[in-house]
Amino acid sequence: MSTSKKLALAALSFAATFLVPLAAFAQGDESRAGSNIFDVRGWAGIGAGLAIGLGVVGGTLGQGRAAAAALEGIARNPGAAARIQTPMILGLALIESLVLIAFVVAFMLQGIAKG
Repeated sequence: MSTSKKLALAALSFAATFLVPLAAFAQGDESRAGSNIFDVRGWAGIGAGLAIGLGVVGGTLGQGRAAAAALEGIARNPGAAARIQTPMILGLALIESLVLIAFVVAFMLQGIAKG
């Protein structure tokens, strides 16, 4: 991946993380001073979708890279397969636990969204 693509992806991630939630705090005019429960539920639903989406994408990329590195190491030194496989499985389990935490957060946000 080229540097310009990495910078574009970083800029998009920054915008999605920091600029999109600012719309939740924007006020249209002075007559609508506070947000109602439907605004909160709507943004909670969007947050739930982002939580599970980003969690799954990050976990998938992490697991793919870990498995590729482990298989590459085993291919170079087949005798060390047992010493490579155990830490790889432990690492995959830890990565998967982060995905499951994102899944739980998404369900909690859905509970807020449904009221």
